[in-house]
Amino acid sequence: MNQRFDNVDRDTFRPALALPRSVYVHVPFCRHRCGYCNFSVVAGRDYLVDRFLNAIETEIGWLDRQFEIDTLFLGGGTPSHLSPANLERLMAAIRARFSLADNAEVTAECNPNDLDEATASALAAIGVNRVSLGVQSLDAAKLASLERDHTADDVHRAVERARSFATSVSVDLIFAAPGETRDAWQVDLDAALRLQTDHVSAYELTYEKGTQFWNRLNAEAITEADEDTQADMYTHAIERLNDAGLAQYEISSFAKEGHRCRHNEVYWNGRPYFAFGPSAARFVDGVREMNHLSTMKYFKQVEAGERPIDFREQLSPEPAARERLAIALRHVDGVECESFERETGFSVAQLLGKHGPSWQQDGLLVMDDRVRLTSAGRMIYNHISSLIERAVA
Repeated sequence: MNQRFDNVDRDTFRPALALPRSVYVHVPFCRHRCGYCNFSVVAGRDYLVDRFLNAIETEIGWLDRQFEIDTLFLGGGTPSHLSPANLERLMAAIRARFSLADNAEVTAECNPNDLDEATASALAAIGVNRVSLGVQSLDAAKLASLERDHTADDVHRAVERARSFATSVSVDLIFAAPGETRDAWQVDLDAALRLQTDHVSAYELTYEKGTQFWNRLNAEAITEADEDTQADMYTHAIERLNDAGLAQYEISSFAKEGHRCRHNEVYWNGRPYFAFGPSAARFVDGVREMNHLSTMKYFKQVEAGERPIDFREQLSPEPAARERLAIALRHVDGVECESFERETGFSVAQLLGKHGPSWQQDGLLVMDDRVRLTSAGRMIYNHISSLIERAVA
């Protein structure tokens, strides 16, 4: 392990800070809120769209100069819920301070039943070249249990429309839905693979506090899949997606060659990024900030000329390095040890402490010039990452 930083004062070490080359914009509008959703969403309140766009124009306009960016991600909520004219206005606000590099990746999250011809044309016109469809399932009963309002036919039409202008099409899938069996998940996954998309994100259903699903779970109105079933479904997804040419490159992400989500890799690699809109989280100049979760509070703060920040944190060097390592281990490629030490002032071996050798012996982690989790290690990523971030000896 490279030890060139042994004489560094780790309490005062500050890495050279790069300018962000990525932007996230949170669009909070949806037709309705699904029972499992804990995102910052306003449903059935489209009369607020103009107010949102005014606020975005103001917040972005507070930047004092132009930046060139490599990735732009329009997330939500449902960006595709905006009208073509409002999509054009949103992009105009972004372009007021950000210019897209020649090979920029521009992603828009879309609901399958929003992606009609007019919306597809609008997305193409504003430069979207990557579409992420919130499919979740193609099984009618499962879609109903997840409170989704589209059908499998909607999904097929949306994929075809997305292909007409986007160079990369992704679908999100959920497994371990209430009452779902491994066999049912296998059928659903195979149906999704027949779409032949370039990227798949497969997420285990989680029951977040404050959601309707959380309330139903605690009222015993629905039942959560047991850990063995969840693990079995996840393992099957990895095997089936890899066999279909969609290689796993992150815990929940699978892509054909050349179709990884470059924007998400910015997060996993600890790179800086701008973010705007309610609940949007940014990482600029070594500082993490998050806007207010409440869309209405976000509006009021911006309209009052105040930055709508709910949380701000500048980590000291060691906690920052630990967080960066923990997040990077989501990535199948892991972390290149020498560059990590050069950029943070801490060696990977030092941060792993006694757990490094133990995890290697247990087959959870591999460490040579890179450190990366094995497939077994990724199965317990949450446990491993929590230990890394706790600054254990």
